[in-house]
Amino acid sequence: MPHLRISEVATLVGVSDDTVRRWVAGGRLAASTDDAHRQVVDGATLAAFLRDQVVVEGGTSSARNRLAGIVTDVKVDGLMAQVEIAAGGFRVVSLMSREAAEELSLEPGVLATAVVKATTVMVERSAGPR
Repeated sequence: MPHLRISEVATLVGVSDDTVRRWVAGGRLAASTDDAHRQVVDGATLAAFLRDQVVVEGGTSSARNRLAGIVTDVKVDGLMAQVEIAAGGFRVVSLMSREAAEELSLEPGVLATAVVKATTVMVERSAGPR
């Protein structure tokens, strides 16, 4: 299992290094020291920590992938609308009917959640943030 430096954990989770250090100092996230005397977090430990942090909000739905964010752009053309949401450092784009976008009053600056229900999700393995 990989051991991640505090800065790598912060990048993966989308928080500051100081936030991760507070989690460790407060006993919320376990860390150890590597050979260079840097604090590191085991990958499995981080995964368990993040699983425990997940809060499912919203109504009853079979969709489990929810990305809370802010609407950054809405383009309306004819019957369709393209809505862009910035969610935790990710750009999510949704195509919907103009009617749906208007009913939701979507415009830049509005808080929104992208709910994703997909039968196929491609997963790539990366070496991590290093």
